[in-house]
Amino acid sequence: MKLLKCIVRPSALDKVKEALGQLGVVCMTVGEVKGFGRQKGHREVYRGAEYQIDFTPKLQVKVVVSEALAERAIGAVKEAAKSGNIGDGKIFVLPVEEVVRIRTGETGDAAI
Repeated sequence: MKLLKCIVRPSALDKVKEALGQLGVVCMTVGEVKGFGRQKGHREVYRGAEYQIDFTPKLQVKVVVSEALAERAIGAVKEAAKSGNIGDGKIFVLPVEEVVRIRTGETGDAAI
């Protein structure tokens, strides 16, 4: 199994959710995060004063998928979140040793 930690723009969430849903992924965790990469933030003007905004708001979508589905899920997220501009995000892929559904005790792929 693989854990996909996807950092995407907030505007891309619906497309990412739909793309993963079409692959049969029905569970995900989404959280608000802030960060910066190559874009290094941006400047904004508020009431005549200019401010440097170092961290841009993003969403982190976490999904655990089977080994067989991982590459297709990565491709689906890439296509759904891609705008072609700096700041589209990243996908981190990590191995998952075990998953346990607390309610039923199911483990492995059955617990996803």
